[in-house]
Amino acid sequence: MIENDKTIVLKKLISSLQENSNNPVEAEKSLNEIHAHFQDITKITGFDHNIKHLAAVPAAKGKALGLNFAAQCLLDYKRTLQFLKAIYRAILEKQKNRPGETIKIFYAGCGPYAPFITLIASLFTKEELRFSVLEINEKSLDSAKKLIHSMGLSGYVQEFHLADAVTFKIPDPGSFHILISETLDALLYRECYVPILFNLLPQFNKNSTVIPENVLINLSLTSHSKEDNADEEHKVGAVFNVREALSSLGHASHIPAKLPKKRVDLRALAKEGFENILLETQVHIYDDIWLHRNESSLTVAYEIKLEQPLSNTIVFYYQLEPEIALQYTFQN
Repeated sequence: MIENDKTIVLKKLISSLQENSNNPVEAEKSLNEIHAHFQDITKITGFDHNIKHLAAVPAAKGKALGLNFAAQCLLDYKRTLQFLKAIYRAILEKQKNRPGETIKIFYAGCGPYAPFITLIASLFTKEELRFSVLEINEKSLDSAKKLIHSMGLSGYVQEFHLADAVTFKIPDPGSFHILISETLDALLYRECYVPILFNLLPQFNKNSTVIPENVLINLSLTSHSKEDNADEEHKVGAVFNVREALSSLGHASHIPAKLPKKRVDLRALAKEGFENILLETQVHIYDDIWLHRNESSLTVAYEIKLEQPLSNTIVFYYQLEPEIALQYTFQN
């Protein structure tokens, strides 16, 4: 009876979350209450100091977030709401284009709360929606299973896989309509989004929807104006575009240690008095749904002090070995 009561409360909160998705105050209130129930059911708070819950999990390339940090993602409010909005809209679009079909979703990196099942599934029937789940962290997967079962959502899940998404071969990949892989951090540092897409994208058919669709790392040059006490900014553009970079690899069987370089000529800007480089992550989630600068922990901007006089060129490259990170060098 207690579990049934919790399920009823959670369904009401999820409906409220959907109805108030454009009302940040009410949506955050619902997410906080949902988080409290998720903690109670799974006993995963996201804020304890158990080293096993904090440690990142090594993948074939990069690392997956530790269990606690994955749990905390739920409370990255704008991030959660934008992804939920995108997934809901993508499902409706697939239903429109494929009437009568069960929409099948492959969910890579569910974390301990599997929010894109637990906050989406009850808005549809079991005949409308079916998930397959992949998670590298055994404790996260066990927690997700417990939560899904407690909420009465087991019928929505076709299969669970404990495996590394960087190397996993999907059974019957052509049957899936949507791939979700929200496995990234600001500046695409350390986490596995890029190698996961390199592995999984070719397995899906061309009509499959990928969420998020793309990630960009953009460069700006900034200086502080003493006259109006404000920062002046010159936007240079993207120094790394994930989908373009992967496309440039063609049908390569192995992802290289470094992806193609991007050179930015600083000579034309040398006289403008710029003092800093600003790197920001933009996440194109789906259609017109984006995460922009400082709207989420994923898009916090990173500032680098420029040494004067400016070098002629700055060269950016995204490396996947020995650690995943965006690197840069200055050249004269």
